[in-house]
Amino acid sequence: MPNPKMFDLSGKVAVVTGGNGGIGRGIALGLAEAGASVAIVARNQERNEAVLAELKKIGVPAMATRLDVSNRKLLKPALDDIERKLGPIDILVNNAAFAVLKGLLDHTEEDWDSVIETDLTACFLLSKYAAQSMIPRKCGKIINVASIGGFKGTPIYPSYGVSKGGLLQLTRCLAIELAPHNIQVNSLAPGWTTTDMTDWIRNDPNYAAIKDEMITRTPAGRFAEPAEMSGAAVFLASQASNFVTGADILVDGGFFIR
Repeated sequence: MPNPKMFDLSGKVAVVTGGNGGIGRGIALGLAEAGASVAIVARNQERNEAVLAELKKIGVPAMATRLDVSNRKLLKPALDDIERKLGPIDILVNNAAFAVLKGLLDHTEEDWDSVIETDLTACFLLSKYAAQSMIPRKCGKIINVASIGGFKGTPIYPSYGVSKGGLLQLTRCLAIELAPHNIQVNSLAPGWTTTDMTDWIRNDPNYAAIKDEMITRTPAGRFAEPAEMSGAAVFLASQASNFVTGADILVDGGFFIR
């Protein structure tokens, strides 16, 4: 059996964007349970405070920063503030994202720009700033939360699909560049998960047929729960994954094998 200490994150500082709900919350709590200090970065202050209370109940140092990651000028100051309060960043989880449910003909330029800025550009910039901190210490973990939507085509949300496909490729590029500095960069690609972002397919009768198709194609026969992403995240954040980089870890209940 592997040594449990390989998954121990005690003494590590993790940043989780979009950490106040859904998959981000599940990952933030999972990292905290493994011993990491956790900073969540998200827009809704009320939800930030709720998750911050959960993190503190676990007993780890934690903080919440109210921030829209599409605001480029605020990204580095936010990370600098986290490092002043919690310590140097060891783990960055690029999770914040949203989707616009419009096809090509209805997609506006503003729709496209806003999704790419939040779901891809912010990940690039945050990775850059985090790497600048990690490189002198010769260690670090960057986890990009992609999606099975980054692998497959869709007529429902082209900008989201492109942003996640780009994030998968960014993962590979950064993994190569940062490997000499002992920094591992990987993607975690969730399948269909019970979150606010999938409310449309789970509860809107207009998408009932698509929902049935997704469940039929998933051998597990259901949507995932956000907490079920935390195990893979802890693995990718821990020394157990020190020789894993540039990988896409699918947590999809078997969706891709059918």
